[in-house]
Amino acid sequence: MPILGTIIKKAYELRNLPVEKKKQNLQPIHTQYVVLKKLLRKAQFTAFGEYYDFDSILESQNITETFRNQVPVFDYNSMYKQWWYRALNGEPYVSWPGKVKYFALSSGTSEASSKHIPVTADMLNAIKRASIRQLVSASKYNFPVHFYEKGMLMIGGSTHLQYNGTYYAGDLSGITAGSLPFWFQHFYKPGKRISKTADWATKLNEMVRKAPSWDIGVIVGVPAWVQILLERIIKEYNLKTIHDLWPNLTVYVHSGVSFAPYVKSFEKLFSKPMIYSESYLASEGYIAYQNSLERRTMELIVDNGIYYEFLPFNEENFDEEGNLKDNLNVLKLDEVKENTEYALLLSTNAGAWRYLIGDTIKFTNVNRCEIVITGRTKHYLSMCGEHLSQENMNRAIELLQEEFNIEVREFTVAGIRHGSLFAHHWYLGTDDKIDPQLAIQKIDDSLKQLNDDYMVERLEAVKELFIDILPSQVFYDYMKKMGKEGSANKFPRVLKGQRLEDWENYLKSIHKS
Repeated sequence: MPILGTIIKKAYELRNLPVEKKKQNLQPIHTQYVVLKKLLRKAQFTAFGEYYDFDSILESQNITETFRNQVPVFDYNSMYKQWWYRALNGEPYVSWPGKVKYFALSSGTSEASSKHIPVTADMLNAIKRASIRQLVSASKYNFPVHFYEKGMLMIGGSTHLQYNGTYYAGDLSGITAGSLPFWFQHFYKPGKRISKTADWATKLNEMVRKAPSWDIGVIVGVPAWVQILLERIIKEYNLKTIHDLWPNLTVYVHSGVSFAPYVKSFEKLFSKPMIYSESYLASEGYIAYQNSLERRTMELIVDNGIYYEFLPFNEENFDEEGNLKDNLNVLKLDEVKENTEYALLLSTNAGAWRYLIGDTIKFTNVNRCEIVITGRTKHYLSMCGEHLSQENMNRAIELLQEEFNIEVREFTVAGIRHGSLFAHHWYLGTDDKIDPQLAIQKIDDSLKQLNDDYMVERLEAVKELFIDILPSQVFYDYMKKMGKEGSANKFPRVLKGQRLEDWENYLKSIHKS
């Protein structure tokens, strides 16, 4: 019996005991109140805390209600223009105590230019705590002892950070790499040297070259880029599946996008049963992770430096472009309902306050604080009231794959004016053969069943549907052209504005060549 594996497994089990015991005693609503109070108390002497009078909020009889009334909701642009730009210029005590040393660069999938999200020491510690919790939760899965000696391949952004005179900037995975526990370095792949590589093509080649020397048990990463890596390895070494090289590969931890459209293509890469586990680590903090094999949901982390609020994702709070309206109806944790779509607002130990991160979620179980990610606030179509969500789109593509036995690696859709009415234009990335008209008919039929508003507007206003079937490489080449290749970058599921114009110009350019 491997001694190291036994020690690590026992350490996980022992560490899991107090974590599980604490969770059993956790009362999420009260815990969130305690978190908010701690955040307010720590930030009360910052410029933000003084401007919004955190002292009076803390002295009020109803802290959560006073906080909700006294501090406005911010999106990135308003938070940056009013506050974060000062921290970026080196000013301390702006919206969190001390000087911000790190900024995570994140374009998300809604904006054309990169966002600078502050990352504080308190936030890094919180991410580290949550990561260890997720690791130790693996002890409940009864993996064999030897599993705990296997490598963990983490396919993230470059760990090389840019120094701008007053701060370091880079991918969040690069910032957090420095806070990995020392004992974890032995298991961490692809290792420090390859992880520092900024160019995705170079990093991919290096990982393919080193793959035979690794014994991988867990892979972590965005589905599209993990799939490309595994396919390259299989092709390079003439394998049937990745398990021919990594027989102990057991777990794939995915994040960032819905995994449902990728399941069919991933299954072809494996010859053994795999555990698919989801985590929710955003540039703004570690929000949730899957804590049960029986339920394909994630559990909100309510006691780790983030206070959550929930904005119903409807026409009262958002316009047709996904922008915030006035007089918002913001809810606390004790006011949410199951199976209702909400936009997430975070107040964090990195100095975000009532901050709209751009993701939408649904509660599948309020009592257990279990959620699923449904999409992005700006990644839905409602040009004329069709209210087509990313969740609807993912399911329609999943059904298309099942019906015609094809793999759709990437897809996106745009809403366009068509005469005096409207149309949807779908772009599917697949290397399989399918008749475009059959594909769009199946998508249309599925969406009519999934969404009543869509069905009505298909009769009234969305008069045409267009579709382009493209090689999947077209999507990857576009991401490369836009400087968004590899790591945590995701292809946007809905194209609007400048993004749509860039995409259309790119397609025209490759058709001419």
